[in-house]
Order: sequence, then structure tokens, then C-alpha cells
Amino acid sequence: MVQLRGVGVALVTPFQADFSIDYPAYERVIEHVIRGNANYVVVLGTTGETPTLTEEEKQQLLRFTIEKVNHRVPVVVGIGTNDTNVVLHQAKTWDLTDVAAILSVSPTYNKPSQEGIYQHFAALAEATELPILLYNVPGRTCSNMLPETVFRLAARYKHIIGIKEASGNMLQALKLAKYRPENFLLISGDDHITLPLISIGFDGVISVVANAFPADFCLLVKLALMGNYNEALPIQHDLLEKMDMLFAENNPAGVKAFLHELGLIKNVLRLPLVPLSEGLHKQLLQLL
Repeated sequence: MVQLRGVGVALVTPFQADFSIDYPAYERVIEHVIRGNANYVVVLGTTGETPTLTEEEKQQLLRFTIEKVNHRVPVVVGIGTNDTNVVLHQAKTWDLTDVAAILSVSPTYNKPSQEGIYQHFAALAEATELPILLYNVPGRTCSNMLPETVFRLAARYKHIIGIKEASGNMLQALKLAKYRPENFLLISGDDHITLPLISIGFDGVISVVANAFPADFCLLVKLALMGNYNEALPIQHDLLEKMDMLFAENNPAGVKAFLHELGLIKNVLRLPLVPLSEGLHKQLLQLL
């Protein structure tokens, strides 16, 4: 659990012009974020455009990530969808050797009740002994995993070790921080409010921004975790406009545009996502 404090980077999946996975570019991104002092990486998250990847591509990307990271930082893998049986199949059949933890999003689109969310994650916890990070992102799933459901799961399954919380609800975050079990990780899922979340007791972030600006964002989080908020705040202010632009149209269009201008990847996304509009991309160039 200590290994997963700080900054985890939700890696993008670069594509060639023909929309195949660009593995050399992906390796450049991995090296970029590790050199920038990322504490761990997350493969097959939302930022990796996972809904558009085939089952074979997902497994290949996971193995490639583990090979190239080569134990330098922990690797967390995203396994989650709106079909519990698919999640269980992947957790049981994928080669998860050298995976530090599973990050699993609350079921999307189905809008399950709190009992449904609980039973979904209970089934996953019964299917694997790997550490599990819950992921609550109501803006994408259309359902909110309440703190009571989180605590109920953590009390029953000790290998449910934390939650990536991206509700944007500060009152809910405060409740998680106040009543969380001992050693239960609280991870921000929102780059913009990571600093205030750390100030109330969160342990770090799984970040999109850190793909493009790993050194600055990792320093921000490191200072915040040390309680040096006066030093962290100017970095937050400096990154704020960049973060606004990263998320202005969709994720990962913004961060892919930045990475493209940094010379790391091609500016290619798979439909239904598209690159930044021409006007916003010009603003990005002016900002850089």
C-alpha cells in the first residue's frame, strides 16, 4: 500500500495513423513518466481508451507495460466494465504476474443500486487475491458509490486496499477521510483538486496530467504529502491553465495533444473520440 502513495500515472495508449497501437511511442511515454518521478503507472484505465481496445490488445498492452517498466515502479491494471462476469473472467484468466493491484471501476451505464455495487465488488474480491483499488467516477458511470458501501467492502475483504475517488464531492471525500479503515488508501481521481484532497488526508492521485508534466505534478504531490502547502500552491497555480485545457473537450484528447507537441506520440485517437478542435489546439500551442 505504501508503494501506491503519491502519483500514479493513468497511461495513454498511443496509436499509429492506421489506429494500431504505437508501441515505440508507448515506451517513450513510460520512460517519460518514470523519469518524471511517477510512483507507479496504471495501464488500461479510461485515459488509455480501454473501451476501444480488443481483449487481445489489452493483454498485449499489459504484458508490454510490465516488461518495459521492469520492476522500476509498481504496475496497476484496470479491470472493470458493466458486466460482472466479464470482470471475473479477466481477473481469473489474464496473466497478472507482477501486477501490484487491480483498479476496478464501479459498473458503468447499468446504474446499479448500492447493493448491486457491493455484490459486484464482492464477486471480484472472491475471484482474486490481488490487492484491489475501487474506482468511483459518477460522471462516467452514472452511479455514485457511497462511503458506506466502500467501508462495508473494506471491512469484509482486506485485499480491497483503497479507492480512487473521482466524484468531485468534497463532503463525500471528507467522510471517506474521517471514517476510513486503518491503512486504507484514498486516491484522488481528479487532478484539479488533488492538493485540497491531500490536505484532508488523501494519499495521492491517479493522474492524467502527469502523462504530460510528470516532474511538475509529482513535485506538487510530494510537497503536499509532506505538508509543504506553501511550496506546492505555486506549482498548482502554474499547472492550472494547462489542466483546464487538458480536460476542455475530452480525455485523453487534451493530454494526447500535449504529448504530441512534446514529440512523444502521434495525435491519434480511436472513435468515438477525436483530437482537439483546431481552435483549442492553437491555444495549446500558445500556452506551450
